[in-house]
Amino acid sequence: MIAYAPAALFFLLFGIGVLRDRRQFSNAVLLGIAVSLLSIALLAELRKAPTLVVEVVAGVIILLPAVGTVALVWFLLSNGVTMIRKEGKRPANLLSLLAGIGIIAVVALLGAAIVTGSRLLAVLAGTAVLVVLYISFLFVCFVGYAFLYSRHRPRRNVHFVVVLGSGLIGGERVPPLLASRLDRAREAYEKQVARGNPPVLITSGGQGPDEKLPESHAMAAYLIERGFPAERIEREDRSRTTEENLLFSKAIMEQAEPDYRCVVVTNNFHAFRAALLARKTGVNGHVLGSPTARYYLPSATIREFAAVFLAHKVVNFGICGLLAVCGILAAL
Repeated sequence: MIAYAPAALFFLLFGIGVLRDRRQFSNAVLLGIAVSLLSIALLAELRKAPTLVVEVVAGVIILLPAVGTVALVWFLLSNGVTMIRKEGKRPANLLSLLAGIGIIAVVALLGAAIVTGSRLLAVLAGTAVLVVLYISFLFVCFVGYAFLYSRHRPRRNVHFVVVLGSGLIGGERVPPLLASRLDRAREAYEKQVARGNPPVLITSGGQGPDEKLPESHAMAAYLIERGFPAERIEREDRSRTTEENLLFSKAIMEQAEPDYRCVVVTNNFHAFRAALLARKTGVNGHVLGSPTARYYLPSATIREFAAVFLAHKVVNFGICGLLAVCGILAAL
């Protein structure tokens, strides 16, 4: 049983972190470490299993990375093509395609190092693999915990529902992505009304350089046209970023209700990062996600992870640099 002690410790730390605040990336990392340690402990138990079981599991462990890598590359490349076809060639739409190409490049480098026996290529390949494994571990932690976070639903009454803005079509019309947020916010509002506690709905978004009106005004108009009570809408029309959305909405809420509670609504791929920013800005609320087109999710999720990774760039680049040094030293 002692083999499971490290995993139990990290599960305990994960539980404490969740109880303190669900909106922490450290929770995702602790959960990832706990699951990894539990997997290692379970594999260690295979020594007691029948020979056939050990051989089958060993075969799966050997084949799974190869098959999984091929499947992942195929998925990323096909999704990248779909994103370009449906959303255009903007840099943000190329992320899944670039991720697929990046994995191919690392595999090709590793293969070249094995075939040629080159020490230089071996060092480069080993370093690249270590860095990729670290980033992949963080990405899996991010996706897994983001999924768990999205399952949580606040049960207490709230005073406000905040909807985060996004770009407008033609500078004045609400696009489907934003409409999904508004519809989800309306559901949250109606649930509160059913409890006898109608909240104020804050549409949050300023006016971009290519927009004819602030996003918050277009969002409010969308709701009112569909029968939402205009008197229950507050417009926050100065923000340009998610962090400003939250900061400026927080000022509105604190002025009206110092001990407020709220829910913040955005798309599901953006919910966990928005929750991290809500914690950073001191917003007292949970973030809800609205549905997003499936083809859009991979690139959007990679973009959100990249933003979180760069938000902790000192730590992450430091660890990547340390792994690179370890890879070089191991090859000497």
